[in-house]
Amino acid sequence: MVTGLGAVTPVGHSAAQTWEALIAGRSGVARITLFDPAALPVQIAAEVKGFDPTPYVDAKTASRLERFTQFALAAAAQALADAAVVVDETTADRIGVVMNTGGGGVGLVERETQLMLERGPRRVSPLFVPMMMPNIGACQVSIALGLRGPAVTSTAACAAGVQAVVDAVRLIRDGDADVLIAGGSEAALTPLAFAGMANMRALSRRNDAPERASRPFDADRDGFVFGEGAVALVLERREHAQARGARIYARVLGGALTADAHHITAPDPQGRGAARAMARALAHAGLGPADIDYVCAHATSTPVGDVAEARAIRAVFGAHTDRLVVSSPKAMVGHLMGAAGALSAMVAVKAIHEGIVPPTINLDRQDPEVRLDCVPHTARRLPVRAALANGFGFGGQNIVAVFAAA
Repeated sequence: MVTGLGAVTPVGHSAAQTWEALIAGRSGVARITLFDPAALPVQIAAEVKGFDPTPYVDAKTASRLERFTQFALAAAAQALADAAVVVDETTADRIGVVMNTGGGGVGLVERETQLMLERGPRRVSPLFVPMMMPNIGACQVSIALGLRGPAVTSTAACAAGVQAVVDAVRLIRDGDADVLIAGGSEAALTPLAFAGMANMRALSRRNDAPERASRPFDADRDGFVFGEGAVALVLERREHAQARGARIYARVLGGALTADAHHITAPDPQGRGAARAMARALAHAGLGPADIDYVCAHATSTPVGDVAEARAIRAVFGAHTDRLVVSSPKAMVGHLMGAAGALSAMVAVKAIHEGIVPPTINLDRQDPEVRLDCVPHTARRLPVRAALANGFGFGGQNIVAVFAAA
């Protein structure tokens, strides 16, 4: 059961703010402010603006947390509060966290490397390793919130956020916890990361119109927009949630993982690995294609990836595809990398709970190879009985989670 939500994103510092912006179709993409991008060919990003970690942790501790960890802690604390879960000596051993990431503290690695090269090894922070390591987000959430159940991190690239949900469901089903905070966090907007992604030709170069740069499924898309943020969901064993009278947003019915075994960055162009993940996820959930009303697509706005996913959806859903609605929140917030799948999971949950699907903005001229109802420009009200959240990562990792009405 999903009983709590939290988020820190380019369009809001809470799940409620983020959802409102997504439904309104507001873009969080703008010129980079975290550093001077003048020397780079790509000068736009979906940054988290004006974030203050001190409502969640004291200023001294915050200064010892890398940005992705601050985001993770904020989203997790929000989700736990939203779920009204009490952490005390009688419950702490049964509450844990699965907080995934793509790059962890890559920004710190870049800064400390530069510092060592310029000023010598003695200037490197003694906290470098515990601030940088990818699992520190989950560990700091555990420490700050007093959670003594499992504390787990997987670095499944852009699929990491969905994997957190799937892994959390399995931990609960195996009896390792009653409650888990599951999500993803990323803060990798650094000059080095932008240079590498730009040289890969993965990023949109619409520097003159940043709010229109992220355009999933559009024929004129030219790459994704780099983003940052964190999203967390509280997942709870059914009996536990019912016993305490919890508000239930949706059920998590399971998920599946596959690999393309194809290429280090490009997906299988026919979407075969993605299709297998969706089909297996449906089988694990005990649902058929006709039971799904909405797919929150991975759709990052890359020429190859969006078409591959569209082909995968049509391969799995067959004749039912024409009755599906499919949209991508990345049109508004860019690609949050390790947090992207967690955002998709939150969107799927909210679509079920609220009966409304966020739009795919900037979809002015849909790619003719994308034969889907992609909800262009404006949110759409409709009952959603069940939904998929797709997450596909570099290296060919495909992860899908299935949600249904409570």
